[in-house]
Amino acid sequence: MAAVPEPDEPGKRKPFKLLGILDVENIPCARDSILYGSLGSVVAGFGHFLLTMLCLFLTGRIRRSCDVGVGGFILVTLGCWFHCRYNYAKQKIQQRITRQGMKNKLLYEGTHLDPERKQNSRNSSN
Repeated sequence: MAAVPEPDEPGKRKPFKLLGILDVENIPCARDSILYGSLGSVVAGFGHFLLTMLCLFLTGRIRRSCDVGVGGFILVTLGCWFHCRYNYAKQKIQQRITRQGMKNKLLYEGTHLDPERKQNSRNSSN
């Protein structure tokens, strides 16, 4: 069943916060990083357990596998976080440049400062 919002606050939901500090819904890249990190944790921990179980003839080290799982979570989460934030920042810069270009195009179109008009007049004079 879907959650029914309160009558005094239509359309508002309580944000999901991880450990009470990280607002996963509103921070870009947080959700994906946490999900990929948890998957990396399971894969690293279970993989280490299976490898030690096969190599040491049925004496898998559970505590060490949990430690490897925690390390896998940290590494995968940070790796995904930095990769995603880098791409997010790059996309924001590209959007700002595009917005500025569109603004200049609208501002200068049809005037003597229009770069396309100068190029067209040079091409027609040749």
